[in-house]
Amino acid sequence: MTQDALVVRILTHTKLIALVGWSPKPDRPSHRVAAYLAGRGYRVIPVNPGQAGVVTAWGETVRATLSEITEPVDMVDIFRASAEVGAVVDEAIAHLSGPRAIWMQLGVINDAAAQTARAAGLEVVMDRCPAIEIPRLGL
Repeated sequence: MTQDALVVRILTHTKLIALVGWSPKPDRPSHRVAAYLAGRGYRVIPVNPGQAGVVTAWGETVRATLSEITEPVDMVDIFRASAEVGAVVDEAIAHLSGPRAIWMQLGVINDAAAQTARAAGLEVVMDRCPAIEIPRLGL
């Protein structure tokens, strides 16, 4: 399967996204991408321990960790340093119900974490942004 076909499959089957590394600051890429995805009809649950419980975004309470999300998540979108992705993937595998995909944002690359995710049956996209891919692919 081509990378574009994988991206199309993930984005067309995803309804609920856990966005790790969300920022409440509108000028930050994680905020802008979350707003874009919410505007496209995805349900986006922001994950940021410093904002958890006290801030809401798009009707969702910000969660401190992935383990606080009780709903089945389709995709985990990661806005963290590449070196921190392994812990996020491990938490997603251990605590989330039903994730199908791990998405690492532009500049976020972690081959070991990707291998762990794939071994757990998850699809993986690295170094791409859904807010760029959706219009590029006409989704």
